[in-house]
Amino acid sequence: MAMESIKMPQLGESVTEGTIEKWLVKPGDHVEKYDSLAEVNTDKVTAEVPSSFTGTIKEILVQEGQTVAVGEVVCTMETEGGSSEPAEAAPAKGEPAKETPTEGSEKPKSPVKKEKGAAAGRYSPAVLRLSQDHDINLSDVDGSGRDGRITRKDIQAIIDSGVKPQAKSAATESPAQTAVQQSAPVAPAASAPAQGATNVPVAAGDIEIPITGVRRAIANNMLKSKHEAPHAWTMIEVDVTEMVKYRDSLKAEFKQKEGFNLTYFAFFVKAVSQALKEFPMMNSMWAGDKIVQKKDINISIAVATDEALYVPVIQQADEKTIKGIGREITELAGKVRSGKLKSQEMQGGTFTVNNTGSFGSVQSMGIINHPQAAILQVESIVKRPVVMDNGMIGVRDMVNLCLSLDHRVLDGLVAGHFLARVKEILENVSSETTSIY
Repeated sequence: MAMESIKMPQLGESVTEGTIEKWLVKPGDHVEKYDSLAEVNTDKVTAEVPSSFTGTIKEILVQEGQTVAVGEVVCTMETEGGSSEPAEAAPAKGEPAKETPTEGSEKPKSPVKKEKGAAAGRYSPAVLRLSQDHDINLSDVDGSGRDGRITRKDIQAIIDSGVKPQAKSAATESPAQTAVQQSAPVAPAASAPAQGATNVPVAAGDIEIPITGVRRAIANNMLKSKHEAPHAWTMIEVDVTEMVKYRDSLKAEFKQKEGFNLTYFAFFVKAVSQALKEFPMMNSMWAGDKIVQKKDINISIAVATDEALYVPVIQQADEKTIKGIGREITELAGKVRSGKLKSQEMQGGTFTVNNTGSFGSVQSMGIINHPQAAILQVESIVKRPVVMDNGMIGVRDMVNLCLSLDHRVLDGLVAGHFLARVKEILENVSSETTSIY
């Protein structure tokens, strides 16, 4: 018999950690290779961890709700044949390797934290990056992870509270001072940052809804975007009367021929992808010491379910027709609602277009889909009286386009030119100038 280790997989190109949402097996269970072992949530996707071997579950090392770095061992298995030595967890990229003491030697102890801090001395890349960005001294943080390991949730709780942990000075104090401090009552505010909980009174009849891994991942990603990116916002109104006429004249025949609906949203995504090609700076990302202008135009679209919001991606949207974009929108939305969306189908987005108009919204300010530089909200098309060029008043189909942008990457000038170009494309859609194929 041999002992093998199952490690936290990397479920996305920029994913550094994952949260075990639910174990699907328990110690003693026999599993086949590729059987699902656990449900894992990241800030990108929810997925299942498959078994790399056929064998028996020996030990589960990570509890439900716990967040660990990519490459860490989450459980062990007993398999047939091979070495009987258990595999060591591969250190995550940017994380110091775990030292193995040799015979007669002793592993050096941390001078700052001796108990909880011993396990917390090895930090995931996400914890290091987040603590550095917000000037948090990790030696002052009590970890809630296994053996006191500091997790990203611990750091995020401190950021959310707005109160940094106090420096630990017990190592330099006399025993008498330490005894006095330990016997003194602890103020509730001091424990709030470590727990990350907000004191909300719960009255009779109130319903408490547990936070799922998906909802927490959405919250963390949105909070990161608002904390890191200085959001600016602008709006433009567009007369889409001719576009509405053109689409309405085609929709019945199109549905019968193609088998799916020709939506207004496909026209908007096509116009945006065309304008991005002409204004490539809008298709950029902030990367700390540089700005990365992406070559491919991959449009992220927001699709909501009752429980969560997913952002699948239309790859190389500028090379697709309105029909092709419409088909992908339909297929991706169907996969989200049926739970069949794959993690790779949410990767590589460079710009987000959100169809807020489907809920009747006429004006909104979107939070940028980190690390992209902008998000465009397409609002509801409404009939309004408009003063025409000839001075007459007419009823027109009008829509507001609301753009949120990362002001580190984009300035008002390029954003204004980009929106003006999107407006021009949409206002010139007609049966004479536009083909959906």
